[in-house]
Amino acid sequence: MHAITIPEPGGPEALVWAEVPDPVPGEGEVLVEVAATAVNRADLLQRQGFYDPPPGSSPYPGLECSGRIAALGPGVSGWAVGDEVCALLADGGYAEKVAVPAGQLLPIPEGVDLVAAASLPEVTCTVWSNVFMIAHLRPGETLLVHGGASGIGTMAIQLAKAIGAKVAVTAGSAEKLARCAELGADVLINYREQDFVDEVRKATGGAGADVILDIIGAKYLNQNVKALATSGRLAIIGLQGGVKGELNLNALLRKRAAITATTLRARPAAEKAAIVAAVREHVWPLFEAGRVRPVIDRMLPLSEAAEGHRVLESSGHIGKVLLTR
Repeated sequence: MHAITIPEPGGPEALVWAEVPDPVPGEGEVLVEVAATAVNRADLLQRQGFYDPPPGSSPYPGLECSGRIAALGPGVSGWAVGDEVCALLADGGYAEKVAVPAGQLLPIPEGVDLVAAASLPEVTCTVWSNVFMIAHLRPGETLLVHGGASGIGTMAIQLAKAIGAKVAVTAGSAEKLARCAELGADVLINYREQDFVDEVRKATGGAGADVILDIIGAKYLNQNVKALATSGRLAIIGLQGGVKGELNLNALLRKRAAITATTLRARPAAEKAAIVAAVREHVWPLFEAGRVRPVIDRMLPLSEAAEGHRVLESSGHIGKVLLTR
């Protein structure tokens, strides 16, 4: 088969379309013939040499894919050759084929086409696990989403609105904020011109956000704590603003607030399977009812993955960037 390889770390030009050995599904795995994959921030870090794949996983980038099952490994039941699926991956989506633990497979939601489904596994699993399974966002509460126009952000807006929460977002342009509003965001904050702490407080009558989904990290740490409501929950899922910050513990104590930080890629297979099962149970019906939809910025050929990386690095996209076969 062919795959996007990284012979040496570097810029987007380090991604090389090359012939590589076919993967073989092991115990409990299926072989998926890839129709499409998506570009995620972790792929950029892996290309630069800063985020190695978990031990034993594929060396090729790609944290999600859609496609058709080409073969079943030993011990797999409930799936058949030819089934159309999308999958959460530890790596390997930038390829013509990938071996996937069966517990990380999802059927294609009714109303979503096969290629568009490649945009779903990473964002739905990330948002559902952090915002709902860990931070326990409830109807009537306020969620603040940093990077509201990103793949994660566009999904977080829709899922939070679907359960009856109020949503505030930050983004860096009027165009991005307008798209967030179309998806249901209630409070639109241009982080280049406005203080998100002040804006969230004004929008909540001084209370603050009950849950914050943060892709920035250190740069926003203390501001996020200030923006939290009493008993608020800050979920950190990205480090675009740095890895080390000073935290005012007194402010956290006075608010009886909590901070969690997670990654999805390196979790054990059993944990990923549990998250995937929860997404299938709670999120897939929302797609099938038309209450949530994929948000796709553009589609590029898989062999042009370098251009997809350039798009993501420029932060000019809204939603997901897909790579198609």
